[in-house]
Amino acid sequence: MSAGLRGCATLASSALLAGLLTGCGAAEEQFDPWGTGEVITGAGGGSASGGWTGGLGDPDDPNGAGVGGGWPSAKLGPPYPIVLAHGFFGFEDFAGAGYVSYFYNLKHTLAEGGEAVYTPSVDPFNSSTYRGAQLIARIEAILAETGHEKVNIIAHSQGGLDARVVAHERPDLVASVVTVATPHLGSKIADIALQLVAHERLQDVLDDLLNAIGAPLYDQIGNETSVFASLEQFSSPGIAEFNARYTDAPGVFYASFGGRTDRAIGGSDCLALDPAPFVAQFDQGLDPVHPLLSLTETILDGGFGQSIPNDGLVRARDARWGNFWGCLPADHFDEIGQLFGQSPGEGNPWLYIDFYRAVIERLRQEGF
Repeated sequence: MSAGLRGCATLASSALLAGLLTGCGAAEEQFDPWGTGEVITGAGGGSASGGWTGGLGDPDDPNGAGVGGGWPSAKLGPPYPIVLAHGFFGFEDFAGAGYVSYFYNLKHTLAEGGEAVYTPSVDPFNSSTYRGAQLIARIEAILAETGHEKVNIIAHSQGGLDARVVAHERPDLVASVVTVATPHLGSKIADIALQLVAHERLQDVLDDLLNAIGAPLYDQIGNETSVFASLEQFSSPGIAEFNARYTDAPGVFYASFGGRTDRAIGGSDCLALDPAPFVAQFDQGLDPVHPLLSLTETILDGGFGQSIPNDGLVRARDARWGNFWGCLPADHFDEIGQLFGQSPGEGNPWLYIDFYRAVIERLRQEGF
């Protein structure tokens, strides 16, 4: 019995890692404003891109113009640029492949519609306190490029916790935070995984192994990265501490979505006081769970006789934060177009690119 439980839990832990192994990123336009090596990527333009043209001009020029134009005299307001914040195990350039992105094919598709979209990368395996500080630096660079005052952050999974850190620490940089399947109230899967590797020495060994395997593939990985810093944050005590520390910032708009898979309809956990109309079109959609997430979905589902809606890694009830806009008929992969843009499953009308377009349109209607 004990051995069997350990085996199932090991599979659950493996599925947790495999389930979030969707993070990779296309090598696209790169912007390194100060030659620091801190690279962000962006796409889009038009009126939303703002920014400056020409040379730096005369710093003593009260109009900020100088030769060649220079920076605008005031920061630009809405519509604000979009920042897509990746989750656990997320990357911007997977082994230099140059064709696979975490939000699969989303940046350029949105850019074709005139949106200024950025996909900054942060440490794939670390706490959101650490990753959030990195994201602040990336957003400062984005705003320096575009000339805008703020950004809208649309985040998946752990990226939503990173976004909350940014909004708490620097609310002057953030107009809105929209999260998709973010474990705001923690993850039962993380609790199980941490029980498996309770011995500190084993955690160190696995961290070292992860670095040894990952470093040749992902140049973002450094010596400070730790998968257990993320898992501890997702645990019940870890998320309680996180939520007490990173409270919502006044003046920042917060909204969230959950996910439902294994052909679940939803139930009370998916009820929204202010449901997003564009989610209603998918209300009848039933999502078949991806095989890589079937074990973890079963664990989160509550067992025989219960049906707790979840996306295979995050329960819908744990994803609710701010204005809850409903549940998506999608597992943790489908929510971002993974794996590699494959269909969400037979009979499921879910279209992730249309969903993100609609989210941005809703933000524009809200004045962001």
